[in-house]
Amino acid sequence: IQLETITRQDRPLSMMFNPRLSDLFYWHFHPEYEIVYIDGATGTRHIGEHISTYEGSDLVLIGSNIPHLNFDYGVETGYQKVVVHFKKEFIETHFLGVPELSPIAQLFEKSKHGLAFNGDIKKQIGEKIFNLEKSAPFHQYLQIIEIFQMLADVPSIDLLHEQPYRNKFSERDQGRLRSIYAFVDENYHQKIKLTEVAEISNMTKEAFCRYFKKVSSYTFIEFLNRYRISQSKRLLMSGKSVSDACYQTGFESLSYFNRTFKKVTSENPRDFRKRYL
Repeated sequence: IQLETITRQDRPLSMMFNPRLSDLFYWHFHPEYEIVYIDGATGTRHIGEHISTYEGSDLVLIGSNIPHLNFDYGVETGYQKVVVHFKKEFIETHFLGVPELSPIAQLFEKSKHGLAFNGDIKKQIGEKIFNLEKSAPFHQYLQIIEIFQMLADVPSIDLLHEQPYRNKFSERDQGRLRSIYAFVDENYHQKIKLTEVAEISNMTKEAFCRYFKKVSSYTFIEFLNRYRISQSKRLLMSGKSVSDACYQTGFESLSYFNRTFKKVTSENPRDFRKRYL
């Protein structure tokens, strides 16, 4: 599981239009609240402990620090997708104490359960979110408030957990994991020593190995290999050779890369490249 860093520091929201992650298993969480709309696809809705299938389209509101899978994972049809992130501080301070905005405050309180929306409202909201791409920042802000109000007015919303979801990671763990993942992201293409990562975490190598296994369910080497494989898939999808994908993502042996790729993805990199291209 990864703690993602996304929102620009100078703005309360950030947007991604049509990010293509269908070949990546990206199970992650972040402090920001998130709205996702995907259209033209049938896929897996995996939020916290909830797993279900959406058909044709999906519109969800995900609370702060709830782990989730990218909604286009495994999707092979043509689709449109937009993801909007909102700073935790913006949501939790902006709508409190203003009677006119109390329905929106209640909406985000419910988002701690994970929310899914059904019916015609999905397409209406989806079109409005896509239109944000063409708007100036001030008009984006006004339109976002309108979108929040429309969501708050929906009479029937699916709560994906009976109780608010509690992320098991403390703020201290989240900060520590953020540092580890940032180091991996910057250095995955070269050799990484366990002692280097342990030092970032202010632990001995042995203590770090125990800690990382406990919080992530992976050994650090397993996590690093999975991260490198995800990056290698990006390279293969861009047309790079198997050899280039291997050595540019930090693997020192082509045979070890092939074995690891097969273990993580259940197919060899040459077949993956051929299938995608």
